[in-house]
Amino acid sequence: MSMPPFLDLPARATAVRLATARGEFAALRAEPAGPVRGTVLLVPGFTGSKEDFIALLEPLSAAGLRAVSYDQRGQYETGGPADQDAYALAELALDLLAVTELLTTEDGGGRPHLLGHSFGGLVAREAVLAAPAPLPWASLVLLSTGPGPIDPPEAARTKMLMDALPVWDLETIWQVKQQMAAAEDAPSEQPAPEIAEFLHRRWVANVPQSLLAMGERLIGQRDRTEELAAVALPKLYVSGERDYAWPVDEQARTADRLGIRHVVVPGAEHSPNAEQPARTAAELLAFWSSVKLG
Repeated sequence: MSMPPFLDLPARATAVRLATARGEFAALRAEPAGPVRGTVLLVPGFTGSKEDFIALLEPLSAAGLRAVSYDQRGQYETGGPADQDAYALAELALDLLAVTELLTTEDGGGRPHLLGHSFGGLVAREAVLAAPAPLPWASLVLLSTGPGPIDPPEAARTKMLMDALPVWDLETIWQVKQQMAAAEDAPSEQPAPEIAEFLHRRWVANVPQSLLAMGERLIGQRDRTEELAAVALPKLYVSGERDYAWPVDEQARTADRLGIRHVVVPGAEHSPNAEQPARTAAELLAFWSSVKLG
């Protein structure tokens, strides 16, 4: 999961509810101090939330962009039904389209730039491929995501979680995960107490059926790179130096297949948005400044 470096909202950022045609979505929204030069829509991944992008909100809004991140259906503060079919990739893509439609009606924002992180990248790709022309986005950034299934070792861990979900509640799974982490030989950096408490609170707030549906897609997602390559939309691929979910060389090959630039953020792993936000923001702003806003 992504671990936000802090939880206090930066200046000009607020927690909001986005009321769309497909229901309400919990979101974080940051407004620029001056005129809005564009809008950025940020989609989190598996076991993540809108807070995964909290460290990007200030640099993006400082550059004149309205930045919006949201909890997908079944994630953290959005919630959803106890029905696995409600979290099919096509349904999550329709949610993304509904959020996009809401943002495009606001003054000054125009068509938003779309960014999907990890599983959120699969949702963003699905939405782009499903949307009718003309597309409602100005560009697409694929951040630490892949063309198809996650790497086999990570798929095995995800399958363990999926096997546990029908048997144990989320609190029990959390405790087991903590025990397994403590038993690992390699020491890991411990989060600050407030971050650890947030990660716990976020985990138990997930809808179990959403985790099952997302895990199923991560293990069995088919490759749709050629379809996406045929879509006329400015695109950028961004990765960390290492990635446990999709190997960086696989992400680089995917960028090549898409015919787009691949950026590697130094010092980052699976979540450059949280691990190296300043460097990540700089790369994103350079790309978005090259795209005609509208």
